[in-house]
Amino acid sequence: MSFITDHILTWVTFLPLAGALLLWTVVRREAQARIFAMAIALADFVLSLHLWFHFDTGRGDDQFVERVAWLFNGQISYHLGMDGISLVLVMLTTFLGPLVVLSTWRAVTERVAGFLGFVLFLQAAMLGTFFARDMLLFYVFWEAMLIPMYFIIGIWGGQQRIYAAVKFFIFTMVGSVFMLVGIIYLYLQAGSMNLTDFLNLQIGHEAQLWLFAAFFLAFAIKVPLFPLHTWLPDAHVQAPTAGSVILAGVLLKMGTYGMLRFAMPLFPEGVAYFAPYINILAVIGIIYGALVAMVQPDVKKLVAYSSVSHLGFVVLGLFSLTSVGIAGGVFQMLAHGLSTGALFLLVGVIYERRHTREVSEFGGLAHGMPLYATFFMIATLASIGLPGLAGFVGEFMILFGAFSSQAVAHARLMAILAATGVVLGAIYMLWMYQRVFLGKLKNVKNEGLPDLSLREMAVLIPLVVFMFWLGVRPGLVLDRLGPSLEKVTAPLNIQADDHHILQSSTTATDNPVFVIRNTEGQ
Repeated sequence: MSFITDHILTWVTFLPLAGALLLWTVVRREAQARIFAMAIALADFVLSLHLWFHFDTGRGDDQFVERVAWLFNGQISYHLGMDGISLVLVMLTTFLGPLVVLSTWRAVTERVAGFLGFVLFLQAAMLGTFFARDMLLFYVFWEAMLIPMYFIIGIWGGQQRIYAAVKFFIFTMVGSVFMLVGIIYLYLQAGSMNLTDFLNLQIGHEAQLWLFAAFFLAFAIKVPLFPLHTWLPDAHVQAPTAGSVILAGVLLKMGTYGMLRFAMPLFPEGVAYFAPYINILAVIGIIYGALVAMVQPDVKKLVAYSSVSHLGFVVLGLFSLTSVGIAGGVFQMLAHGLSTGALFLLVGVIYERRHTREVSEFGGLAHGMPLYATFFMIATLASIGLPGLAGFVGEFMILFGAFSSQAVAHARLMAILAATGVVLGAIYMLWMYQRVFLGKLKNVKNEGLPDLSLREMAVLIPLVVFMFWLGVRPGLVLDRLGPSLEKVTAPLNIQADDHHILQSSTTATDNPVFVIRNTEGQ
């Protein structure tokens, strides 16, 4: 057991990769492959629970650190670590893993072992990206994510799957090349690939601007931030349901994670210079994504464009340069992963039954599928930020931080414009729900459709539970984020009169309440 706990980050990262290799070489039969993949995904989730329960919430530095010299006398090392930011996103990744595997039971019927192998390979690459503290190791994991997603879309996707897969690969690869140039430049300056050594560098103003632009481009494409978003709707629509869930649930968060972990603390002068322009792009993305979602005839494409809008909120929170906005951005990553992941799963359910996602093909589904309609409504309300659900906490913190920011020009105007995205989100999501589920059951093809099965409910119930749980108890996440966010954003010199992260306290009745404390503790 000590061998496992002493190298827990390695086990969590590479167990799915080992499972993928076995699926491709040994476990080839369909039934055995499904059970084996589920066992690996569940085992990885159980291992990650060790990280959650043994995490020291009072520390902002990396924990469970593993470091072994790799190349050039240790200048490049196998260096893993985990702070509160990584912890939250790692738990989201391992939590979604078994649910994604379970969702493929009926959706994927060809080359099952190969598909599940790519799912596990992708999970390993995502986890390694969150843990890596050596920049070359980070880049290896970052690029490794492209391979399984390319094949998941290109082999098991829709009719235009090759076009979508190639577009996804080219977009993300181009941005990554610029980041690699920046990493090499910093390595030559620091004499090491260690992230800490990069942070200790004294970089000139002009160099910071160019380096920030190089890193930010790679991360903005992955988010994707307007106007670099055009690959996302194609990838989502063509990807199988499991691919869309992973893409929306975790993969898009790689971009905003990279901004917070690398681009912002490494190049604070670049952040100060570009933040006003990034806020403008974020607000445009929020409104544009909502307006385009409103006119989509395909339910899956509507949810895809909603991601452009929601991730715009995350970027706005990060570049509000306020602690409450940044914390809200990280929380919104988690909330979006739960609600949008659930929406893609639900869209996949009806597609398996009707083999269409056109809104015009439905209407009145709630009459014959009440359970399905109920789960879809909960996910819809979570997506539009209804109080009591996780989405509300993230959006509230982001808008609060953006409105109170003193580091960004016209911050209040940006916050007000961004708030219209919340209204537009309610319009397009509820309008879609009305057309699909309410009214009379007019299309005879929808008569007699089976409601959710026990397996489908087993996939959805955990997501719904955490939507509510984090909606009423956000301190479960925020308590673990606080010290780590303070450490990561220290180079940014967050304004002294800024409000701190929402902190949890306990009333006499042991019911959690959340207060906002300023620097005087008032």
